[in-house]
Amino acid sequence: MESVIITGAAGGIGRETVKALASAERHIVCVDISDEALAPLRQIASNLAGEFSFVPSRMEDVAACRKVVADAGDQVSGLVHLAGVFEADPQAIDDMGVYERAIRHNLTNGYMVANAVMEKASKGRAGAMVFTSSLAFRRGSWEHVPYAAAKGGLVGMTRAMSRRFAPDWRVNAIAPGLINTGMPAKLIAERGLERVTREIPMKRLGEPSEVASAIAFLMGSSSSYVTGQCINIDGGIINS
Repeated sequence: MESVIITGAAGGIGRETVKALASAERHIVCVDISDEALAPLRQIASNLAGEFSFVPSRMEDVAACRKVVADAGDQVSGLVHLAGVFEADPQAIDDMGVYERAIRHNLTNGYMVANAVMEKASKGRAGAMVFTSSLAFRRGSWEHVPYAAAKGGLVGMTRAMSRRFAPDWRVNAIAPGLINTGMPAKLIAERGLERVTREIPMKRLGEPSEVASAIAFLMGSSSSYVTGQCINIDGGIINS
């Protein structure tokens, strides 16, 4: 049975992605920071087809990323990297903590886990990866400079890996806008929902299931000639 690794699986988009990719022929490896975070997902998975593993990991070093891949077995055919952190930075270089966390937990862990997957990938076996960029990269977020930089780095990495891992593996990215999850809740509380949605052509927040649908497309055979791309899922804020 082929395995797909989903990092950040316990988040709002992660849960919907697990649902979207679940099938009787697939083993889904759900990765998040702790057993406690993964507990609600276990309940959801109990009602879905297929096999599931739940791996608590912060993926902070190469050994941790290799363990995640090892727990997925010998037939890994996919990686969806959703894990990340979202913090406003203090605009002061005396404290580089936010910057370092943004790079480590949004970009570096993606690089490590993707390469760990490819260390085990069999020559000639097809596979797919999806990385998660952001509207913050596409548009620029003055409150989240390190986050925007990390998400931009993921797009550059996607394009480079799409060449390195071709023709066997396809590598793409998504760039969600304001999605109805816990991540933008503080921003919406500060600015107000009406003000936030005024800037969105579709005049609403996106739903996690809408992002998961795009991920499922990029992970499936319907996108078999799509690689090296970053697809915006933002209600039309960015239209190029």
